[in-house]
Amino acid sequence: MTICATEDTMAPAGPLAGRLTIAADGSYAARLARHDDAAGSWFPERWTLSGPEPYAVPLQGTQPEEPDSALLPLTDGRVLILRRVADRFAASLLYPAGPGTGELLLGAVAAPRLTLLPPAPGGSLAYALAPEADHTMLWLVHGGANGPEPVTRIPGRCTGGVWLDRSGRLLALDRELDGRTKTVVVDLERGGETGLLLQITEESNDRLLLADPDSGLLLVHSDAPGHGRLGWGVLGSSLPVRFPECLRPANGTATPFAVQPGQMLAPESCAVAFRMAGPNGTWLGVWRPSGRQLRQYPAPEGWLPGTGLWTADGDLLLPYATEAEPCGVARLALGVEPVERVRAVEPVEPVRPGEAGRPMGPMGPVRQVAPTWTAGPTGRARPVAPEGPVAPVAPPVEPSRPVEPAAPEEAVKPEGAVQPDAASPSGTGARDGAPNGAEIVPDAADADNRSTASAQPQAMDAEPAHIPGHPQTCRPVPLQEAPLAARQTRWSVISGPVRISGGGCAAG
Repeated sequence: MTICATEDTMAPAGPLAGRLTIAADGSYAARLARHDDAAGSWFPERWTLSGPEPYAVPLQGTQPEEPDSALLPLTDGRVLILRRVADRFAASLLYPAGPGTGELLLGAVAAPRLTLLPPAPGGSLAYALAPEADHTMLWLVHGGANGPEPVTRIPGRCTGGVWLDRSGRLLALDRELDGRTKTVVVDLERGGETGLLLQITEESNDRLLLADPDSGLLLVHSDAPGHGRLGWGVLGSSLPVRFPECLRPANGTATPFAVQPGQMLAPESCAVAFRMAGPNGTWLGVWRPSGRQLRQYPAPEGWLPGTGLWTADGDLLLPYATEAEPCGVARLALGVEPVERVRAVEPVEPVRPGEAGRPMGPMGPVRQVAPTWTAGPTGRARPVAPEGPVAPVAPPVEPSRPVEPAAPEEAVKPEGAVQPDAASPSGTGARDGAPNGAEIVPDAADADNRSTASAQPQAMDAEPAHIPGHPQTCRPVPLQEAPLAARQTRWSVISGPVRISGGGCAAG
């Protein structure tokens, strides 16, 4: 599972009621639920997801909660709540205590605005951002020795929040400074030291939406291609950020919220879940970098949009709440992406004596050369006709020995012949290109890719007499280079590389 905070979910404006936040290890979740009374007041609700069946426990106090109160579940079962009280924010821990709810006051933070960050790895710490006019304070709300503690002061206005490792040391934030937004990384073990993480161009606005610590996969949003686009890259890689065309659906918007864990050093195999939104409602999208296709599925009834987690086996768990089932989890079993079937060609028929050969297609221009020697039909050496007009061949043909029929060749399965994917949820049919993305492509640096370069400094008037004429051959491309070239030709835009200039990690 990957916990991430996208730009819209972490925007400080707007109520937080109804949003479900999942703990770092996926054991618990919390949200503000509504009473069935006439007033429709709000109360905290904790979900237990680690048992055989999910269930909810109300954590209501003596008075209803405001809809802008923020919740964050910890891995020990307690829930952190952040309430606005006058000009400050009060932080408390809620937990079940018999028939009622226990509450432990942690302290208060004096700030005009305070936003909880996603659950930190480990599940025992809680951080928050307090943006000011020209700087942002990073606070440790829970886990300090004496209540909330300031961690570091960052120049500019910071939003978002994505964890880059499993130890909770590196935190990525989207910082707006001098009219541009770039992603910076904060090293919490070095006193909040800050360095640049994501900058595609100097003039672009680049934000990090999601990161997977296992594979290094990064999902970004940038206007470097000319307008806002979703792209992906790899942390620590020298390859540039790619902006797939399939991540720009025409029927709505796509927002990533979870990535499949456990794909060590295999970012292209990671499945990413998207919340799809459009005029017709909200649905689900699933995409892999190697697939180059955004598969779309209907969302379960009552799904809490933008919430879910992946299992290591490739199952996507989607929490939902309906009147009949106020606490439920739907499982979408995707597993490993299926390999698409290919259509076999017909066997090659044997050539019989006396039959005309099949046409081989148009050939290039043929030039006449000096006489050379070749083998005749019966094995005797005979000269080739010299330059000049060629006399017509007489009708009689020298008889030759019968040729034994060749055995039929085994059916070959071509890489390119792909059956349409009838089961595609989006109804788009088969993918473009080979299923694996592996195909031999011409070298882009060659002006003429029909043959290899000649070792002679100048073109010869005729072929050497001791070498028989040969057809031109295609220049091979190493197979280990072909998939990368094929992928790059399908990406709509390839921008500058991801880079980091400090903070303890690098993305080149």
